[in-house]
Amino acid sequence: MARARTSRSAPAPRSRWRRRIVVTLQILIGLGVLALAGLAIAVYVARSQLPSFDELKSSPNGQMIRVHAADGSVIVSMGPSYGEWLPYGRIPRVMRDATVAVEDRRFYQHPGVDPVGILRSVMIRYERGRWIQGGSTITQQLARNVFLNNQKKFGRKFREWILALALERKFSKAQVLELYLNKVYYGGGAYGIDAASRKFFGHGAGDLSLAEAAVIAGLVKAPSNYSPTADAQAAVGRAGVVLDSMVRYGAITQAQADDADPKTLKLAPEPRQNSARYFTDWALPQLDTLIDETEAPLDVWTTLDLGMQRDADAAIRANAPAGAQGALVSLDRDGAVRAMVGGKDYVSSIYNRATQAQRQPGSSFKLFVYLAALEAGHKPEDSVVDEPVTIDGWSPRNDSRRNSGAVTLRTAFAYSLNTIAAKLGQEVGFTTVADMARRFGITTPVNTHPSMVLGTSDVRLIDMTRAFASVAAKGVAVTPYGITRVTANGQEIYRHEVDRSRVLVAPYVAAEMTDLLQTAVNTGTGRAAQIGRPVAGKTGTTTSSKDGWFLGFSSGLTTGVWMGRDDARPIAGLHGGTAPARAFAAFMKPATASRPIEQFETQVTLPEWQLEPDEETYFGQPDAETGGQMVDENGNPIPQPQAEDQQPQQPGDDGTPPPPPAPPGQPAQQQLDDLIERVTGRDAPREAPARDERRDPATARPLPRDGAPANRQPLQRPLQDERPTQ
Repeated sequence: MARARTSRSAPAPRSRWRRRIVVTLQILIGLGVLALAGLAIAVYVARSQLPSFDELKSSPNGQMIRVHAADGSVIVSMGPSYGEWLPYGRIPRVMRDATVAVEDRRFYQHPGVDPVGILRSVMIRYERGRWIQGGSTITQQLARNVFLNNQKKFGRKFREWILALALERKFSKAQVLELYLNKVYYGGGAYGIDAASRKFFGHGAGDLSLAEAAVIAGLVKAPSNYSPTADAQAAVGRAGVVLDSMVRYGAITQAQADDADPKTLKLAPEPRQNSARYFTDWALPQLDTLIDETEAPLDVWTTLDLGMQRDADAAIRANAPAGAQGALVSLDRDGAVRAMVGGKDYVSSIYNRATQAQRQPGSSFKLFVYLAALEAGHKPEDSVVDEPVTIDGWSPRNDSRRNSGAVTLRTAFAYSLNTIAAKLGQEVGFTTVADMARRFGITTPVNTHPSMVLGTSDVRLIDMTRAFASVAAKGVAVTPYGITRVTANGQEIYRHEVDRSRVLVAPYVAAEMTDLLQTAVNTGTGRAAQIGRPVAGKTGTTTSSKDGWFLGFSSGLTTGVWMGRDDARPIAGLHGGTAPARAFAAFMKPATASRPIEQFETQVTLPEWQLEPDEETYFGQPDAETGGQMVDENGNPIPQPQAEDQQPQQPGDDGTPPPPPAPPGQPAQQQLDDLIERVTGRDAPREAPARDERRDPATARPLPRDGAPANRQPLQRPLQDERPTQ
């Protein structure tokens, strides 16, 4: 009997587990019902808060920005571009079918969210180990584009589901598809199929062919990657995927897909982008720090002078050597950017070499060396000895491979003597020179190796131009700016205020530096930059003629020019005193034509002796220690690649390259040249001069009859500026 009772009570444990499973299922079902109820309530609330169909049609998808030049004219309109709104009935069937086939094949079956699509994307994620295919429906994409953002977070995805379900509760499938096709982004600033059709094919969306519809439908997944203007091959490949999807969807036959050949499509020509886009690309990102408005349409008023911009563009195109790029920045006396050219052609390259490129400045960096020396107490008339010098194993050489003995600082700067710059840097301290560069606005790292005095640290053109503008402003800091004011719906929300409170060096130091700079232009390496009115400036050329610079100022306008190759390969004949200086003059002549002539506070003083042309930045010339190679800033030998397209220069009568032609429009230039000829003895026969009791005013040494200091060796070739490119 006891055994029988035991057998009847054995199923009890199984009954308890069954009850637990039943209770768990009941709880889950209850939770599911509550979740569905909560979802229904959320969808109902969202539906009640959705705008009307007409309101959604008129709502913008982005912020419109109109950029004005200094004269008020509109340079460019930025932001979304809309075409004609096409009602559902006017949208070509091939466009509707192509979009549904490639983006949401079950569009007409699901309620806004597709559980089948979500499950399929999860399975692919499990198989591939990463998200390959999304489960978003057309309705979800519409909700995201209009109401949300593209952050990949579950909270955002959940709100997207709610809005998609609400949209389909409020609008019909035809209305949802109409909104989607007229508002989705297709790349290149084009929103909606009509804007995309006009941008890429030059006609409205009402006339789209099957092949054109396939191209446009394929853009939604990745507008930048599949844009036919950016990558035609990728666009054609993506259009093929769309056509295959349409065949599987049943919208077209395979024969129709074969006949629609996207390769034969002709794209609308791209509108010509002028160089002003370099300026707008630099200025507009600054709005993020200047204002908080992100929705209202903006009018941005800028400093750009369209006339100067055209002249700057023409100057770079006309003077930059073949195969080389060029950049130009021009600042007004308060820092207003009047012109900015970042390259020869914005369409082929949007890279802004005026603000982004970092290149060695060559001898133009000597501005900071001489500023430090002048601040330390030196004067332009001070006498220093041009002699061989070695600093920490580094031995700079002058272009002539000779030394000229005692010279003034003015002469050393005018003819860019490397040995003098090295001695000054050692005297004041290389750290002091680096600090001076940073004080004047150089934002890139500056090394403190001895060779830094010859410009071995990379800099930006806009920073160097800013430094020269601060010298022109008598030592007061000049900060470049491009935006003067911003209005939103007619209300001013920002106005620029110029800060003139920061003094970088004493006014007398800036005046002495200007003295040296104008001498370099009048009789030194920068003579090609003369424009018929007072100009102060400095050339710069780097090793093997990889970079050419000229920076200078006149009549309240400071302009910097850089030329070189993007790959930093040598360019035969490129020197700061040739193409860059000529581009400077070509721009500055018309740019200053309407401005009054302004004399500098210092008088032009001729250097005591025209020593040599400036080929600049010799980081240790070929010698026994380097095996005939140049060395870098650390003293290591560097290989010297051959310059491309080297052409033999036409020699002068004595076998040397001819000097650059005198700038036109300067009747006094020939008189000045004749004076220099007589003073320096270039017009005298090259024979031993007779003794004379006259003395050099700078050195108090006896002068020979031709005016040259007695201890100097006669030059082996006539004197000229930096050799021009033939």
